[in-house]
Amino acid sequence: MIFITAKFPVKPEHADDWPEISRRFTEATRAEEGCLWFDWSRSLDDPNEYVLVEAFRDDAAGGAHVQSDHFKEATAELPAYLTATPRIVNTTIEGTQWSELGEMAVEK
Repeated sequence: MIFITAKFPVKPEHADDWPEISRRFTEATRAEEGCLWFDWSRSLDDPNEYVLVEAFRDDAAGGAHVQSDHFKEATAELPAYLTATPRIVNTTIEGTQWSELGEMAVEK
């Protein structure tokens, strides 16, 4: 799978509204056939930073994502709400789902 994590530095005046601002992009991406997950979190250390964790089934799914109309729309519109270019880690790894963190196994 293609595994991506990106940090989005949102302008303070838009930080509380970021989930709504990015909603169309988020919903359209989650509906893509090859999207495994597309999850936003707000930083605990910086309330103006959102972290996106996303994964796509394979190179073809990742390619379809960046060629989609909603991706092109997002890359044209969302930078106006940011203070800087998002930082990203993008890698390809084995598997298509989350693994358990064995060191913190929860007994049931």
